Amino acid sequence: MRTERIRCTIPEREDPKANRLRRGSAGGRPPDFDRAAYRRRNRVERLMNRRKQYRALATRYDKLATTYRATVRIADILIRLRARPDKTSNQDPPNTP
Repeated sequence: MRTERIRCTIPEREDPKANRLRRGSAGGRPPDFDRAAYRRRNRVERLMNRRKQYRALATRYDKLATTYRATVRIADILIRLRARPDKTSNQDPPNTP
C-alpha cells in the first residue's frame, strides 16, 4: 500500500501492533491511519447494510434503472424515518372538547 501511496482506512489490530513494537526498529513503521476516512467509510458501509435489508434492493427486482433508483430513494426515506422517530408522536394528544 505504501508503494501505491494508498492510505490505510482500517485501524491496526492490537496483536500486530504489539509484535511490531516488540521487534523495535526491525518492526517497521506503523501504517498511516486516517481517522476521518475510516468514519466516512463506516457510515457508507452501515447505510449499504441497511439498504440490503430491503428485499427489492438486495435482489434487484427492478429491471429499469429509473425504477431501481426510485426504490433506493424510497428505502432511504424509510431508513431516515426509522432512524429519527418523531418525538411528538410519543406524547399524549392534547385534550379537545
